[in-house]
Amino acid sequence: MATSVFRRQLLLCCRHSRTNTRQLTRQVNIKKTLTPSAALGATVTGVLAWKIWQARQETAEILPVVTAKSEGEDGNKEPRIPHTYREVRYRQFASVEYKGITYMTPQDFLESVTEEMPRPRIGRAKLKDKEVEYLLKNTPTRSKGSNKLFRKLHNQGLISYTEYLFLLCVLTKPQSGFRIAFNMFDTDGNQIVDKKEFLVLESFFTLPPAERKFVPRPQQKLQALLDVKESVDPVQDTTLLIHFFGPKGKQALKYEDFHRFMENLQSEVIELEFVEFSKGMATITEEDFAHILLRYTMFDKTDVQACITRVKERIPAVQGITFEEFKQFCQFLNSLDDFTIAMKMYTFADQAVSKEQFQRAVYVCTGNTLSPHLVNTVFQIFDADGDGHLSHKEFISIMKDRLHRGSRKWKKYYLASHLMHTQDNWSSFKSCVKNEMRSY
Repeated sequence: MATSVFRRQLLLCCRHSRTNTRQLTRQVNIKKTLTPSAALGATVTGVLAWKIWQARQETAEILPVVTAKSEGEDGNKEPRIPHTYREVRYRQFASVEYKGITYMTPQDFLESVTEEMPRPRIGRAKLKDKEVEYLLKNTPTRSKGSNKLFRKLHNQGLISYTEYLFLLCVLTKPQSGFRIAFNMFDTDGNQIVDKKEFLVLESFFTLPPAERKFVPRPQQKLQALLDVKESVDPVQDTTLLIHFFGPKGKQALKYEDFHRFMENLQSEVIELEFVEFSKGMATITEEDFAHILLRYTMFDKTDVQACITRVKERIPAVQGITFEEFKQFCQFLNSLDDFTIAMKMYTFADQAVSKEQFQRAVYVCTGNTLSPHLVNTVFQIFDADGDGHLSHKEFISIMKDRLHRGSRKWKKYYLASHLMHTQDNWSSFKSCVKNEMRSY
């Protein structure tokens, strides 16, 4: 009897690992009746239970699923999403709050995809109704969209978490994928996207992949889905919603508008990165190009410095890389999946590729021809032994880090941090059990 009570008590310790386990165990007075062997058996049971509970917790925390609402900082309800690596980054850069919900400004978004860390600030600005009304009232229409839209808006706008995920997807889509992306939103297949369709599909970005079912739905079904969504969480207009669908949400989004928005956003972010290093000049140095390429990857400082040194030694005369060359390379990165297929067509033996093979594969995937100088610069960055070839597998892996602009790196940091947190809990638990065993 005493043993079973002790087991239950240890299980309680497992489920509340942050509480004082010694205090919980002492609530049951069993020290005089429990034998050492029984105590050992109970301890093993507790350890196994703790491990199972921790495994479930890891799965629950990593999956980006929508959970029940929780209280916002000002007492209002906000849909809670587990702290995935993407949400952690979103909350790091989001600088404003409205009705207890965190939002990014357009400037915050640009910084989140071009900077390692957010600019220093103290807390988030809490917006009032009149301030939000003013921001949204001054949102440009689609006809006034440009590749400077986010920079012109600066901090005068609201971007929600689901819109943040949508915009990240926009940045990684090749030109050939624009139509596919539009058709995913056009769930009823009438060649236009209205606000209902956008909101319903946008909400799917927070669901696990297995639950994202993009199938044609009639207008009545869409309205029913939106009614359910609004009954749980009333839709708050944002800068993106008003830009796409107008102040009253009655305008429809055509493919031409959608294509122009995606192209403009990609160009804006690319130009922002280029200008950061060009300092007003028409070109950036080959060394600067290497810095831009590698700063989003998992390379440590030693690896990065080795790449930079190779570029300096092998390209002594600075020719420079133009914005058009830089833009073409960035657009090529959005076609990495197609590039992978093209490389496999060249070699099924996973052999290193030459500059000519590399350039040919890029042309097949994008229709653009990278300049010989740019291709040479890329090879000098990654060709460690200087034999004029590079491993396309390693190159693709590194460039995927660059393509996702730090999100893959943040994912690894998030998982590592989560593991450290788990190990800390386990250490505390072991220490607690040892202390309890010594007291018998």
